[in-house]
Amino acid sequence: MYKILRYCLFLFPTETSHYLTLNALKLAHSLGLTRLLFGTEKNAPTRVFGLQFKNPIGIGAGLDKNGDYIDALSDLNVGFIEVGAITPKPQVGNTKPRLFRLKKDQAIINRMGFNNKGVDHLVKNLANKKTTCLIGVNLGKNKDTPLTEAKDDYIYCLKQVYAYCDFLTINISSPNTPDLRKLQTAEYLTTLLQSVKNARDDCATQQQKYVPLLVKLSPDLNDAELIMILDTINHIGLEGIIATNTTTTRSDALRSLLAKELGGLSGKPLQSLSMASLQKIKQHSEKLPVISIGGIDSVNEANRRFAHGASLIQLYTGLIYQGPGLLKKILRSVSKISHDSS
Repeated sequence: MYKILRYCLFLFPTETSHYLTLNALKLAHSLGLTRLLFGTEKNAPTRVFGLQFKNPIGIGAGLDKNGDYIDALSDLNVGFIEVGAITPKPQVGNTKPRLFRLKKDQAIINRMGFNNKGVDHLVKNLANKKTTCLIGVNLGKNKDTPLTEAKDDYIYCLKQVYAYCDFLTINISSPNTPDLRKLQTAEYLTTLLQSVKNARDDCATQQQKYVPLLVKLSPDLNDAELIMILDTINHIGLEGIIATNTTTTRSDALRSLLAKELGGLSGKPLQSLSMASLQKIKQHSEKLPVISIGGIDSVNEANRRFAHGASLIQLYTGLIYQGPGLLKKILRSVSKISHDSS
């Protein structure tokens, strides 16, 4: 059934089909149909960052930037949903077209540019959500904020959403905001991460609620850059990593005509880079929890990430190409392993 639906959706421009799908899901949720359509699966409780996840499978940031579809997405029986990236002020993002479907490569290129309705809109949605599904918020900066003042944008968003979320992600790895990835360099990194952590600690004291703080990294870092970032994260004492964001690299093996479009590449071609990042992170910082995302499009690939040390995984492009059935298949496999080892 999903193959037929996907064929129809793929007749539309990529960004149009994205919102058609989400709005259809939201309508089905409002009619009480999503539970009937997707059912429920045996869960595999997982404790990470001091949080209890009903299962270790989540939806990556970018699918629901503004938290407009949280309750509907939770009906897919995921363990968590990450919304965002969010910025202090609303921004329209980059010029359209900015989202490209590479069907032959099971991939997507996006250069959205942190388009979102602003943090105040997200806060309203978080405050009104009905689901008990754990929610992460991906924090970004506005395009016109200088890098020297970037920490102020992250801190502002953190303070606004703190009471309504379960974990926070510092996104310094999107390739679609000019110079954002420079925040991963030694020039900015320590000051940024320490400042945001201090703000988190202040919120934790004031609100008597501890929200883990993660960092989302690029798959395009070289080994020296990655080790420097890991050492900084460990020194400051952040709780974990999301690996990885999209890549700006392009393999000669890509077959789609749109492969040379600018932006971040996700899906099947990102698989090896994301996997390599996970392995390097665990080799250098074995105890640092990692959420693995990038090219997870099968049960085997999901199990491979867990086998190499991922505490949790997130789906995005694989979910678009494979449909909700992918999530159910992975959950069945994870539940079986959890049951067999218990």
